[in-house]
Parts: sequence; C-alpha cells; structure tokens
Amino acid sequence: MQTFTLGGDLTVNRLGFGAMRLTGKGTWGPPADRDECLRVLRRAVELGVNFIDTADSYGPYISEELIREALHPYPDGLVIATKAGLLRTGPDQWPVLGFPPYLRQECEMSLRRLGVDCIDLFQLHRIDTKFPLEDQVGELAALQSEGKIRHIGLSEVTVEQLEAAQQTATIVSVQNMYNLTARTAESLLDKATDEGIAFIPWFPLAAGPLAAPDGPLQRIAADHDATPSQLALAWLLKRSPAMLPIPGTSRVAHLEENVAAAEIELSDDEFETLSNAGSAG
Repeated sequence: MQTFTLGGDLTVNRLGFGAMRLTGKGTWGPPADRDECLRVLRRAVELGVNFIDTADSYGPYISEELIREALHPYPDGLVIATKAGLLRTGPDQWPVLGFPPYLRQECEMSLRRLGVDCIDLFQLHRIDTKFPLEDQVGELAALQSEGKIRHIGLSEVTVEQLEAAQQTATIVSVQNMYNLTARTAESLLDKATDEGIAFIPWFPLAAGPLAAPDGPLQRIAADHDATPSQLALAWLLKRSPAMLPIPGTSRVAHLEENVAAAEIELSDDEFETLSNAGSAG
C-alpha cells in the first residue's frame, strides 16, 4: 500500500478509514449494530489501515468513543484525526461554530474521549464567518504549542482560505468533497499536491451514472475483476500522491472491499478514460 507522510513525521497508508458512518441515521445517536462497528474498526487495523478520521460531531461524540473502545491502547503507528467546529442540534443538522474557546473545549473533550494526551491531526471542521479566521486557526496553534495537538488541518476550504490560514499556522491537510464526478476542489488539490499537504477527499465513492451497467466504471472494473466503487477509489489514489481517501462503512465486508482497492493499478489510458467520463458527467 502506498504511503504519505503527514507534517513530515507521521507516515500513513494512503487508504484510510472515515468513521462518520459508525453512528445512527443522520449521523446522530448510536449505530444500529454497535458490535459490527467495533469489528469494523479492529478489522481495519488488521488490514493495514493506520489513518482513521473522525470528528466530535459524529454522533455527536459516539464515533470517537467507539474508536477508543475498539482500539485503545492504540497500536504503534496508528494516526487518529478528529475535528471540531460544528454543533449538532439533531439528525442531519450541522450548525457551524468556530468560537475559539469552544474549539478549545472540544479539543479537550476529544483528548478525553479518545484517551490520548495529544491529537495527531486536529482539523477545523468548517471556517466560521462570524469569527476572524486567524482567531480560529490561532486557537488551534495555541493548543499545538501546548502539546495537545500535533498537526493542524482544515476542512472544506478554498485556496484563498488555506493561504490565509497558513499565515497563522502550518497546515498539513485539507479535507474537501472530491470524487470522480465532483471536482470543484481541483485547484485546492493541485496546491496541496505541490506543497506536500495531504488532501483528504470526503464523499469519495460517488460516481452516479458512471457506475451504470454499461458505463465506463463498470467496463473497466470488469477488466480488473473489481467493483465500480473500488475503481473510484483507485482513480483517486492515482490522481495525486497527496490523496488520502477515507471511505467509511459500518460493515466489515464493505470495509474489506474498500481496502482491496489500494491494490488496483489503473493504466494511464484507464485513468484518462475515467477522468474524461467523470468531467463530462
């Protein structure tokens, strides 16, 4: 499995695991099958996944608690990333809150829930326009100087916002929606690639009509004895060496299918075919 080094010192396998789905409907409350979710986390590590991405708002809190229950004490080399900056007021409700003391409070609570002294990667879940960006990132930088955060990341930002944040702190990752058919973050991905910043695409598997029975994903997948979803992940991995997809699931079988995608090698022609089809779609 190919690797990427976050912040110059945390080397992870490039196919990670997103822990958002280890919760109930609407990313709210406990999962329908708690035991299966615990098995998913343990199996992910067994399969070589050593980058897990979560957030305080998943559940809320439930995803972080499950990670600790399943994996603590954590194996050497396991990198756990979390986020703060979104409130949860109900299923599928995500009000933004970047009030600096709130970000500090959530960091302290995530440390406790995860059972760690320092969070490997702490990400601002959204920039809150009600507060200066430098105050929000500055609070994370203060927590970093106190040894509570190792590295700082951003989520759902523009190139301009990344550059503004870089005036306040070193940013080692950005996390935006990106997949075969949703590529509005292309310029951000290019900047991240050029600067050695991890690009963590959320919603990585959306492929829409490309996955139709007679679509290009299905045809190329058949050549690799793979599924369209696996091809969508393989395309992401080939798109940039800075790409860290984090497909999530609450089922072990689906997890194993996703992780196997890291072994698929697309030819340049296959990559171009999918790229062109995706941009047309």
